[in-house]
Amino acid sequence: MARRQNPRSSSGADTLPGTDDFAENITDIDVSEEMETSFLEYAYSVIYSRALPDARDGLKPVQRRILYMMSDMGLRPDRAHVKSARVVGEVMGKLHPHGDAAIYDAMVRMAQGFALRLPLIDGHGNFGSLDDGPAAARYTEARMAAASLALTGDLDEDVVDFIPNYDGQLTQPEVLPAAFPNLLVNGTTGIAVGMATNMAPHNLVEVIAAAQLVIANPEATLEEVMELVPGPDLPSGGRIVGLDGIRDAYRTGRGSFKTRAKVSVEQISARRTGIVVTELPYMVGPEKVIEKIKDAVNAKKLAGISDVTDLTDRQHGLRLVIEIKNGFNPQAVLAQLYRYTPLEDSFGINNVTLVDGQPQTLGLLELLRVYVGHRIDVVRRRTAFRLGKRKDRLHLVEGLLVAIMDIDEVIQIIRTSDEAAAARERLMSIYDLTEIQANYILELRLRQLTKYSRIELEKEQDELRREIAELEAILGSDSLLRQLVSRELGDVAEKYGTPRRTVLLEHDDAPALGSKASAAAAGAAGAAKGKAAPLQLEIADEPCWAILSATGLVARTAHAEPLTEAGPRARHDVFRSVVRTTARGEVGALTSAGRMLRLQVVDLPQLAPASGRPTMAGGVAAKDFLTLAKGEALVALVPLDTVVAMGTAQGVVKRVSPDYPLNREDWDAIALKPGDTVIGAAPAADGDVLVFVTAQAQLLRYEASAVRPQGRTAGGMAGIKLGAGDAAVFFGVVGAADAEEKAVVVTIAAGSDALPGTSAGSAKVTPFAEYPAKGRATAGVRAHRFLRGEDRLMLAWVGRGPARASSSAGVARSLPSEFGRRDGSGVTLAQAVDEVGPSFA
Repeated sequence: MARRQNPRSSSGADTLPGTDDFAENITDIDVSEEMETSFLEYAYSVIYSRALPDARDGLKPVQRRILYMMSDMGLRPDRAHVKSARVVGEVMGKLHPHGDAAIYDAMVRMAQGFALRLPLIDGHGNFGSLDDGPAAARYTEARMAAASLALTGDLDEDVVDFIPNYDGQLTQPEVLPAAFPNLLVNGTTGIAVGMATNMAPHNLVEVIAAAQLVIANPEATLEEVMELVPGPDLPSGGRIVGLDGIRDAYRTGRGSFKTRAKVSVEQISARRTGIVVTELPYMVGPEKVIEKIKDAVNAKKLAGISDVTDLTDRQHGLRLVIEIKNGFNPQAVLAQLYRYTPLEDSFGINNVTLVDGQPQTLGLLELLRVYVGHRIDVVRRRTAFRLGKRKDRLHLVEGLLVAIMDIDEVIQIIRTSDEAAAARERLMSIYDLTEIQANYILELRLRQLTKYSRIELEKEQDELRREIAELEAILGSDSLLRQLVSRELGDVAEKYGTPRRTVLLEHDDAPALGSKASAAAAGAAGAAKGKAAPLQLEIADEPCWAILSATGLVARTAHAEPLTEAGPRARHDVFRSVVRTTARGEVGALTSAGRMLRLQVVDLPQLAPASGRPTMAGGVAAKDFLTLAKGEALVALVPLDTVVAMGTAQGVVKRVSPDYPLNREDWDAIALKPGDTVIGAAPAADGDVLVFVTAQAQLLRYEASAVRPQGRTAGGMAGIKLGAGDAAVFFGVVGAADAEEKAVVVTIAAGSDALPGTSAGSAKVTPFAEYPAKGRATAGVRAHRFLRGEDRLMLAWVGRGPARASSSAGVARSLPSEFGRRDGSGVTLAQAVDEVGPSFA
């Protein structure tokens, strides 16, 4: 019990002056009852007047008051922006007696395109982002967005009830007319006392289509509605993974679903692969993602990430680049990111809203029915209001038609009357007019009577009667009323609708992240159950091929499957060097300057197999991958653990021993003379054959054992004897098994004075076995007899089964060997093309 007592005694010196008439009044109050009553009043105020939206217009009281006040201020989309502080002051002073911060926060949210699917306020200035707050109200400007006109339209036509404001001096709408289902389109969030709401945004076109279905068929089922509204459509786009939780929410009003960022794995540089994020989950900002990634990396939860860069700008939108370390599987790193960062987030649907002033949890179908009922009531009241206005106008027009038939007499009656009341009575008695008609005639100015011609009034009378008949038909037919509501909804969808942004995925098809040890077993088990096998985080050290193509592209294959002449690749591009290695191994890159560069195979881009074979379309240019000097080119890829033979343009040959330095990334593999360049290199065992072809069509072959292996600083030895003005154009190694059976020599001649591509030239293919072996440092034998106008070889190639690139980006059959004898000339290029096809390369 609580008791209030007088702190002073009523006797002696303690008596207060002037308190002789004081009467003590002590009231006993039950504290528990008082707390219960006060708390319930507070809770009701928060639920009804602050935190929960109305199911009809989808707005909380503060949002509704902001839009109504902006409409009352005339801040339409075709008017200039005004200071946000002015709007906040009007709302606070007239309708919402709370702090200006709460009003401005609600106003800001309605202007944020990343928060609402269809923003209701057109903001000018800094209205914040997902990572930063907005500027103060005195710095920003605002006006109504076009969509908010649909929410506040027809307010002056008695479509909703108006209630007093907080001090009873003004009135405000109890609910807005809402020409579209704002609660479903924009969603909402709020925390009340003992309850909360969290509703997801949806696509306007889909929601209106569902509302039209409910209008046409009030008995429509949830399954029929969900065919039109398959799931939320978030402002930020992204992907929704798993639809079971959405179905639960649409059925019961509660559920949850996972949202994921929209990502792609791209080659962001010659050596680096990256995960590029272009859309994030709902209400997740890039700075938050970057912070979480850094925290997870520092905590050793994330591996394989070297850098995160935010390249977002106004022109291209969101672009978050997560750089992956070499040797890590991007898909496995992405699975880690989904697990430890907001790139995957969950959204809990809790459809708590006010229906007839009572908080209820509604499913999708119930929400649509509440909105449709509200909209039908709005249109019915609007129709009745317009009907009354037109009937009133028709009544006045009919009175004017009576008066205008005898306008002179009407004027005479008015002039001869002593007062207005007498004139009114005489008009009503003489012309059988009502008091309203008589007053309207008396209030007209004399100059206004001239424009009321009989024809115009009769035309207006007919038009009014037609409109009255239409309005009465709508009010008298529930079917016509529903058709009108549905048609107006369709107009709103056509005017404000936008394509869906969020992709809906029924299942999570991403493979799980597994360890190396359990990858095979889990993969087999997953395959048996129909699930994806777990991913390995790091790329396994499996056998593969390192490839250099004729156009200077470098890459590696996923596996060490046999490389044959058949198989797709980029058009007019063939394999120049192929080295069998492992994914985490090293190969050497030999340049035309005689430099050997150590190359990590895992750094090479992996080729995507097409039709079971690798295609060089996924390679990267060597000049973008290696640091090459001006005029220096990549000649070949070679293994670092075997003897390699190389030849130069001046006819020097060298077999270098694999005693390369372990602490250096590049070194000289041959000491070249001034002006000399390396033209070819390949692994060469003692039983293999070394081949030179010169520009003067001289071919020399001899055993590789004739060239002893040397150290990397040696300058090599004489490989072929060159004539005056001659130079080697080809050096290669032919395997011992291919030298006598499968290897061929391809030569193409041209004129040195002709511009490239203008000389007809001739081509020749000859079996390599027809060329006799000669000693090292000799001139060799003739390989091509020049025709008239020819004086050099434009191209020479020796190896197994020459192939040509086909027009379908594949590799066709080998060229025929009947083009010419060893010591004879070839056939013209036109003839060669006719025989092997138009895509000879």
